[in-house]
Amino acid sequence: MGTITQSPPGKMREIIEKAVIRFCGDSGDGIQVTGNQFTNTVALYGNDLATFPDYPAEIRAPKGTLPGVSGFQVHFGSTEIYTPGDAVDALVVMNPAALKMNLADLKKNGILIVNEDNFEAGDLKKAQMTSNPLEDHTLDAYRLFPVELMKLTSAALKDLGLDAKSVDRCKNFFALGMCYWLYNRPMDSTFRWIEDKFKKKPLLIEANKLAMKAGYAYCEATEAFQVSYEIPPAKLEPGLYRNISGNTALALGFVAASQKAGIPLFLGSYPITPASDVLHELSLYKDFGVMTFQAEDEIAAVTSAIGASYAGALAITTTSGPGMALKTEALGLAVAVELPLVICDIQRGGPSTGLPTKTEQADLLQALYGRNSEAPIPVLAAATPGDCFWVALEASRIALKYMVPVIVLTDGYLANGAEPWRVPQPSELPDIPVRFTTNPQGFMPYSRDPNTLARPWAIPGTPGLEHRIGGIEKQDGTGNINYEPLNHEKMCRLRAAKVEAVAQEIPEVVPAGDPAGDLLIVGWGSTYGPITAAMKAQRAKGRKIGHVHLRFLNPLPRNLGEVLKRYKKILVPEMNLGQLVMVLRAKYLVDAQGYDKIQGKPFRTSELEAKMEEVLA
Repeated sequence: MGTITQSPPGKMREIIEKAVIRFCGDSGDGIQVTGNQFTNTVALYGNDLATFPDYPAEIRAPKGTLPGVSGFQVHFGSTEIYTPGDAVDALVVMNPAALKMNLADLKKNGILIVNEDNFEAGDLKKAQMTSNPLEDHTLDAYRLFPVELMKLTSAALKDLGLDAKSVDRCKNFFALGMCYWLYNRPMDSTFRWIEDKFKKKPLLIEANKLAMKAGYAYCEATEAFQVSYEIPPAKLEPGLYRNISGNTALALGFVAASQKAGIPLFLGSYPITPASDVLHELSLYKDFGVMTFQAEDEIAAVTSAIGASYAGALAITTTSGPGMALKTEALGLAVAVELPLVICDIQRGGPSTGLPTKTEQADLLQALYGRNSEAPIPVLAAATPGDCFWVALEASRIALKYMVPVIVLTDGYLANGAEPWRVPQPSELPDIPVRFTTNPQGFMPYSRDPNTLARPWAIPGTPGLEHRIGGIEKQDGTGNINYEPLNHEKMCRLRAAKVEAVAQEIPEVVPAGDPAGDLLIVGWGSTYGPITAAMKAQRAKGRKIGHVHLRFLNPLPRNLGEVLKRYKKILVPEMNLGQLVMVLRAKYLVDAQGYDKIQGKPFRTSELEAKMEEVLA
């Protein structure tokens, strides 16, 4: 329960620790813009936060229908926030379809702001409703605030001379203004965004500002809203912060790696949801020596990156699960020619086209084993949106040091979700030394560094260093085409040993929570947030629980097997049908238990807590 203080006359302000708000409506209602602006505002205020944008898969679903519902959830607070939140405290809905798709997540007695202008008979029919929920008492368990968003917005903008369509597009800012009043947030940052967004259309700047001010004033004036909420800033580590999504962090990580290595960055990519934003982001950094190439298909994207690597660039390619399938043969080529390459798989629901805008972790076995013959590749996974930056740096460093392709796994939740991220100082970034071979004396293209087993990186055109690359097996040392059985086995073992040598770079596992005990939670990727929150809640109840979150999935940390033996039971939550748990059981012969979810949505903290209690019962 929060603290009640006096606010404007007749209003009360309650100080609370955290809140979860969700905006939902048609894609054309500006839901993602509204959610992003609310997120930026609470981030600038100093709250910790986590977000969960939820896009419809259909590009142009019929307006007001269930398939076209778009959502954006923000969990913000004065304490550390690990997830976008389970149940919703405040729900803003633009139409009946949005209400139908989202009402189940609203807490009892939660705040429900409804655009009642869109609850006519035709709107209800599109949402497959037989009665009006604003009138049939189905919403009695909630604090319902029906608001004529369209009419009120139109009244606020009536003197501007805008057409009806432009006025209607401003209603999301009226709703945003209401939410700024509800949570006592300033509108200045959104004003600045509006001015920049519509700098060539001054009338739209004025209209959107007026709409937002009108929404704020409506809450102050109406008797319906009696209480607003104050969430103090969080006590974050000192430093310069920015709000960052996983895809943006990934892009910045590669730019930073390129700068630390002192070589140009090349991205060969084919657009695919949810990876396309990395291409969009990196295209802005031409002044930093970044080259972006939008290829005609996934195969051209990855092979162009291999060519750029051969020419001496830090080469990357980005995609999602279906694109990984198309890149498979070329990944084998990258293994055979032993060139540095980073492949980013931003996972989504499958198989085939599957759930293109929903999240999943089902590409792990594809990343580990999804190539013909013996073609091992190091695999890393990011845990949070901000962690994508550091994983991009680490993957680049390993690729360049060991002369190997490296796979980075994120997913749709991390890619589109956001959190406050402390901008690091250049001195905090790891060194990424790059040494090109230039001396032709005794040069052999497949000679080996004794520590890393990396072969030399010889740039085409360097006098005396001419050599061939290609997919046919190479002779050890010379790189000449060779079909001898013993040579093939030796090269397969060398390539595998090189990947295993990466284990010397991996810190030993130190479990969070209890170092030994009744239950160990093993996770990877975006399950980090809900696992951490659930583990802390269960340990507060006196349970002996540890948590190991794996960044390196191939090779695995050297002491992982020993850590697994310290606990009576092992639980592995994954957004797939049990892929990591299969690897752990096979490699370490432990009785690990999987907990699987493949619904296109991340785990909830409450789900994991219930499973932990079940396992420990």
